[in-house]
This record gives sequence, C-alpha cells and structure tokens, in this order.
Amino acid sequence: MIPAYVPNSAAALFGGGTPIDLGRTFSDGRRVFGDGKTYRGFFGGVVSGVLVGLIEIWAATAFSLSALPQQTFLSVTLLATGALLGDLAKSFLKRRLGKDRGESWFLADQYDLVVGSFLLILIFDPQWLFGTITLPIAVWIVVMTPLLHRVVNIIGYYIGVKEVPW
Repeated sequence: MIPAYVPNSAAALFGGGTPIDLGRTFSDGRRVFGDGKTYRGFFGGVVSGVLVGLIEIWAATAFSLSALPQQTFLSVTLLATGALLGDLAKSFLKRRLGKDRGESWFLADQYDLVVGSFLLILIFDPQWLFGTITLPIAVWIVVMTPLLHRVVNIIGYYIGVKEVPW
C-alpha cells in the first residue's frame, strides 16, 4: 500500500499549474474538480508513488524482506495511479455536493485512495489484489489509513504545502 499512500502528499508538493478540468464547469455550474487538481500534481504524485514502489521492490529483494508485499511494476503503478484517480473521483463528488476545495468530508477524505487503488488493481491485476491483501492486511489498511492520513496532512499543513490540516 505504500505506493498508494505517497501520491496524495507528493501531488500537494508538486501541484500547481494547469487544473485537470481546465477551469471547466459541470452541468450543475460547479467546477468539475477545481483548482486543487492539476496535471503537475497528478503526474508528480503518480511518479512519486511508482518510484517509492520500485524502491520497495528493490529493498524487498536486496534485503530479503519477506514481510513486505510482493510488488510488481504493474501493482505499484496501479496503486499509485488508482490513489489519485480515487482522489479525483472524490473531488468530483465533493463539487457535486457543493463542498468547497479543502472542506473536510469525513471518511471520503481518508479512504478515497484505498478505494481508487483497489478498484484499479481489481480491474487490471485482480490476482495481485486477492493474493496479497489478506484479511489481517485489510484490517491494517482500514485502521491505519485514517491515522496516516491525519498525520501526513498535519505535517503538510505545517510545512506549507496544504492549506488545511485535514
């Protein structure tokens, strides 16, 4: 899951520039995603997640770290990309509900990356998903994701890459 946890933070770090929705609005008159979702942030986040995943693959092999999941280039790419696609989907839904950029949306803010990454893996590499995500790992993900999300967002807020600490 590490390749899925990295992209959102990296996107905030690399973000800025052209919004993915190019400033367009949806049929409800609201922005599709908003200014917070940019091409630079998206691609910077995905590349960062993939790089961390490749380091994880190398470390697992070089140091015989059998506790780490058996990642592949495909799995780390899908996890990283899916995390940000989940974030985009959540932003789309937030705009439809009239929520502003940065406005907290309990649970959706914490689990969008998990849902997005798991859906993408389910579509393109289901054998990795079902062979790797055991019940104890799934429980760990459910418990740790909101905690990690909160800690990382607070750090991002204090170092100035996030406008709000959630």
